[in-house]
Amino acid sequence: MKRTLALGGVAAGLLASAAIAAPAHADSIPAVNLANTNLAAQQVASFWFGQAKANLINATPYTAETTVSAKHVSTGGASADDKAGVVGSSGDQKAATGTLKNVNLPKTTGKVFFIGADHKPHWCSATSVQGQYKNLVATAGHCVYDTKSNAATLDKWVFIPGYYEGKTPWGIYVGKTAYTHYDYSVYEDGDRDYAFVTVYNGVIPTEGDTHGGFVSRFFKSKKDAYDYKAKLQADKATGWSKLAVVPVFGKSGNGDHSTWNNGGNDHRTIIGYKVTGVKLSIGLKDVGTLGSNVGGQGLAYNQKVGTGIFEFGYPSGSHPDGNYAFSGKTQKWAYGKTFKAAASSIKAEELVGIKSSFTGEGSIGSAWLYRYSNAKRLGYLNGVTIAVSDTDGNNRIDTNVSPYFDGETLAVYKTAAANWSGKIV
Repeated sequence: MKRTLALGGVAAGLLASAAIAAPAHADSIPAVNLANTNLAAQQVASFWFGQAKANLINATPYTAETTVSAKHVSTGGASADDKAGVVGSSGDQKAATGTLKNVNLPKTTGKVFFIGADHKPHWCSATSVQGQYKNLVATAGHCVYDTKSNAATLDKWVFIPGYYEGKTPWGIYVGKTAYTHYDYSVYEDGDRDYAFVTVYNGVIPTEGDTHGGFVSRFFKSKKDAYDYKAKLQADKATGWSKLAVVPVFGKSGNGDHSTWNNGGNDHRTIIGYKVTGVKLSIGLKDVGTLGSNVGGQGLAYNQKVGTGIFEFGYPSGSHPDGNYAFSGKTQKWAYGKTFKAAASSIKAEELVGIKSSFTGEGSIGSAWLYRYSNAKRLGYLNGVTIAVSDTDGNNRIDTNVSPYFDGETLAVYKTAAANWSGKIV
């Protein structure tokens, strides 16, 4: 779906105080389960690891609400709702500038993979963010919430930092719970097109592939069959799908077995029970929390428009003229100063933009980092790319836009950051 965007003018200004402000007035923080049990999470990880990682390798960038037409406007736009502040810290290192020739790319950036409304595997960009339990990922809201088919969330959602052509250097982190602003969850308000997702500890495979096969074992007692089914469900090292206890029919030598009636005259003797299901035989090994492995960016909010921002992500897709400047295979960076933007067609009147040549679908969810330290590869998340634009009409993408992070963004972040995920194996 393509929507029209109108971009606002530049408002210069220095960065405000880094004092932490109280959460603003987001009345409700919607939370939606992505994989709320160990078994469900194991099956999600096995889906992406399975078949020699074919689903990962064949995934394509997500195309929902990506390239938009644009023009500058002189009024309206983003504004702070309280004092400027930051959460977390990149230390006392001097912030990087846009004049650097060699920028050290952050380990926190990666791709989120999921099944789109078309039932095919897709990906967006995303980043690890600091939180109480080192388990938090930030990306665009429409890389989590299904705005195409209006289902609650996208299926089989995982984050893979540093992903490259099937390689998962720090493992796969299965999404547990997604948090967003009420206005985005209910109204798809573009000003709130961001999401924070808690993820389970990362996992890597201990076997080379996933195989689907039926498991079957005979039990004379129904209780024994259900006990065995419960044992399989409690097995955290192996995933199972469609587990069920089913009767076994046949001839009995003693006449004391129950019978089954299909509604007609067909009476068959139940001689026992078996447990059936699909075994996801891939072995999974826990590799620890996301933050422990790659770190996490801080969060900046209510910053003055006109500040310098580094953008990190996996741009892909063509410019309007058909030229493919980025493949989406490797992480890239851009630098620009924020300016005000508005987009009434997506109910977005308080966006910010930066000049960036990041193209197409792969850019969505890219991290905007304020006061990025080139030495520590850390800074403060101050936006996420939600759309790209050709503002001067030369058929080349030149602008990326993000929601303005304010006190209400802080409220969503703090709610998500306070929730624990745990392990799946």
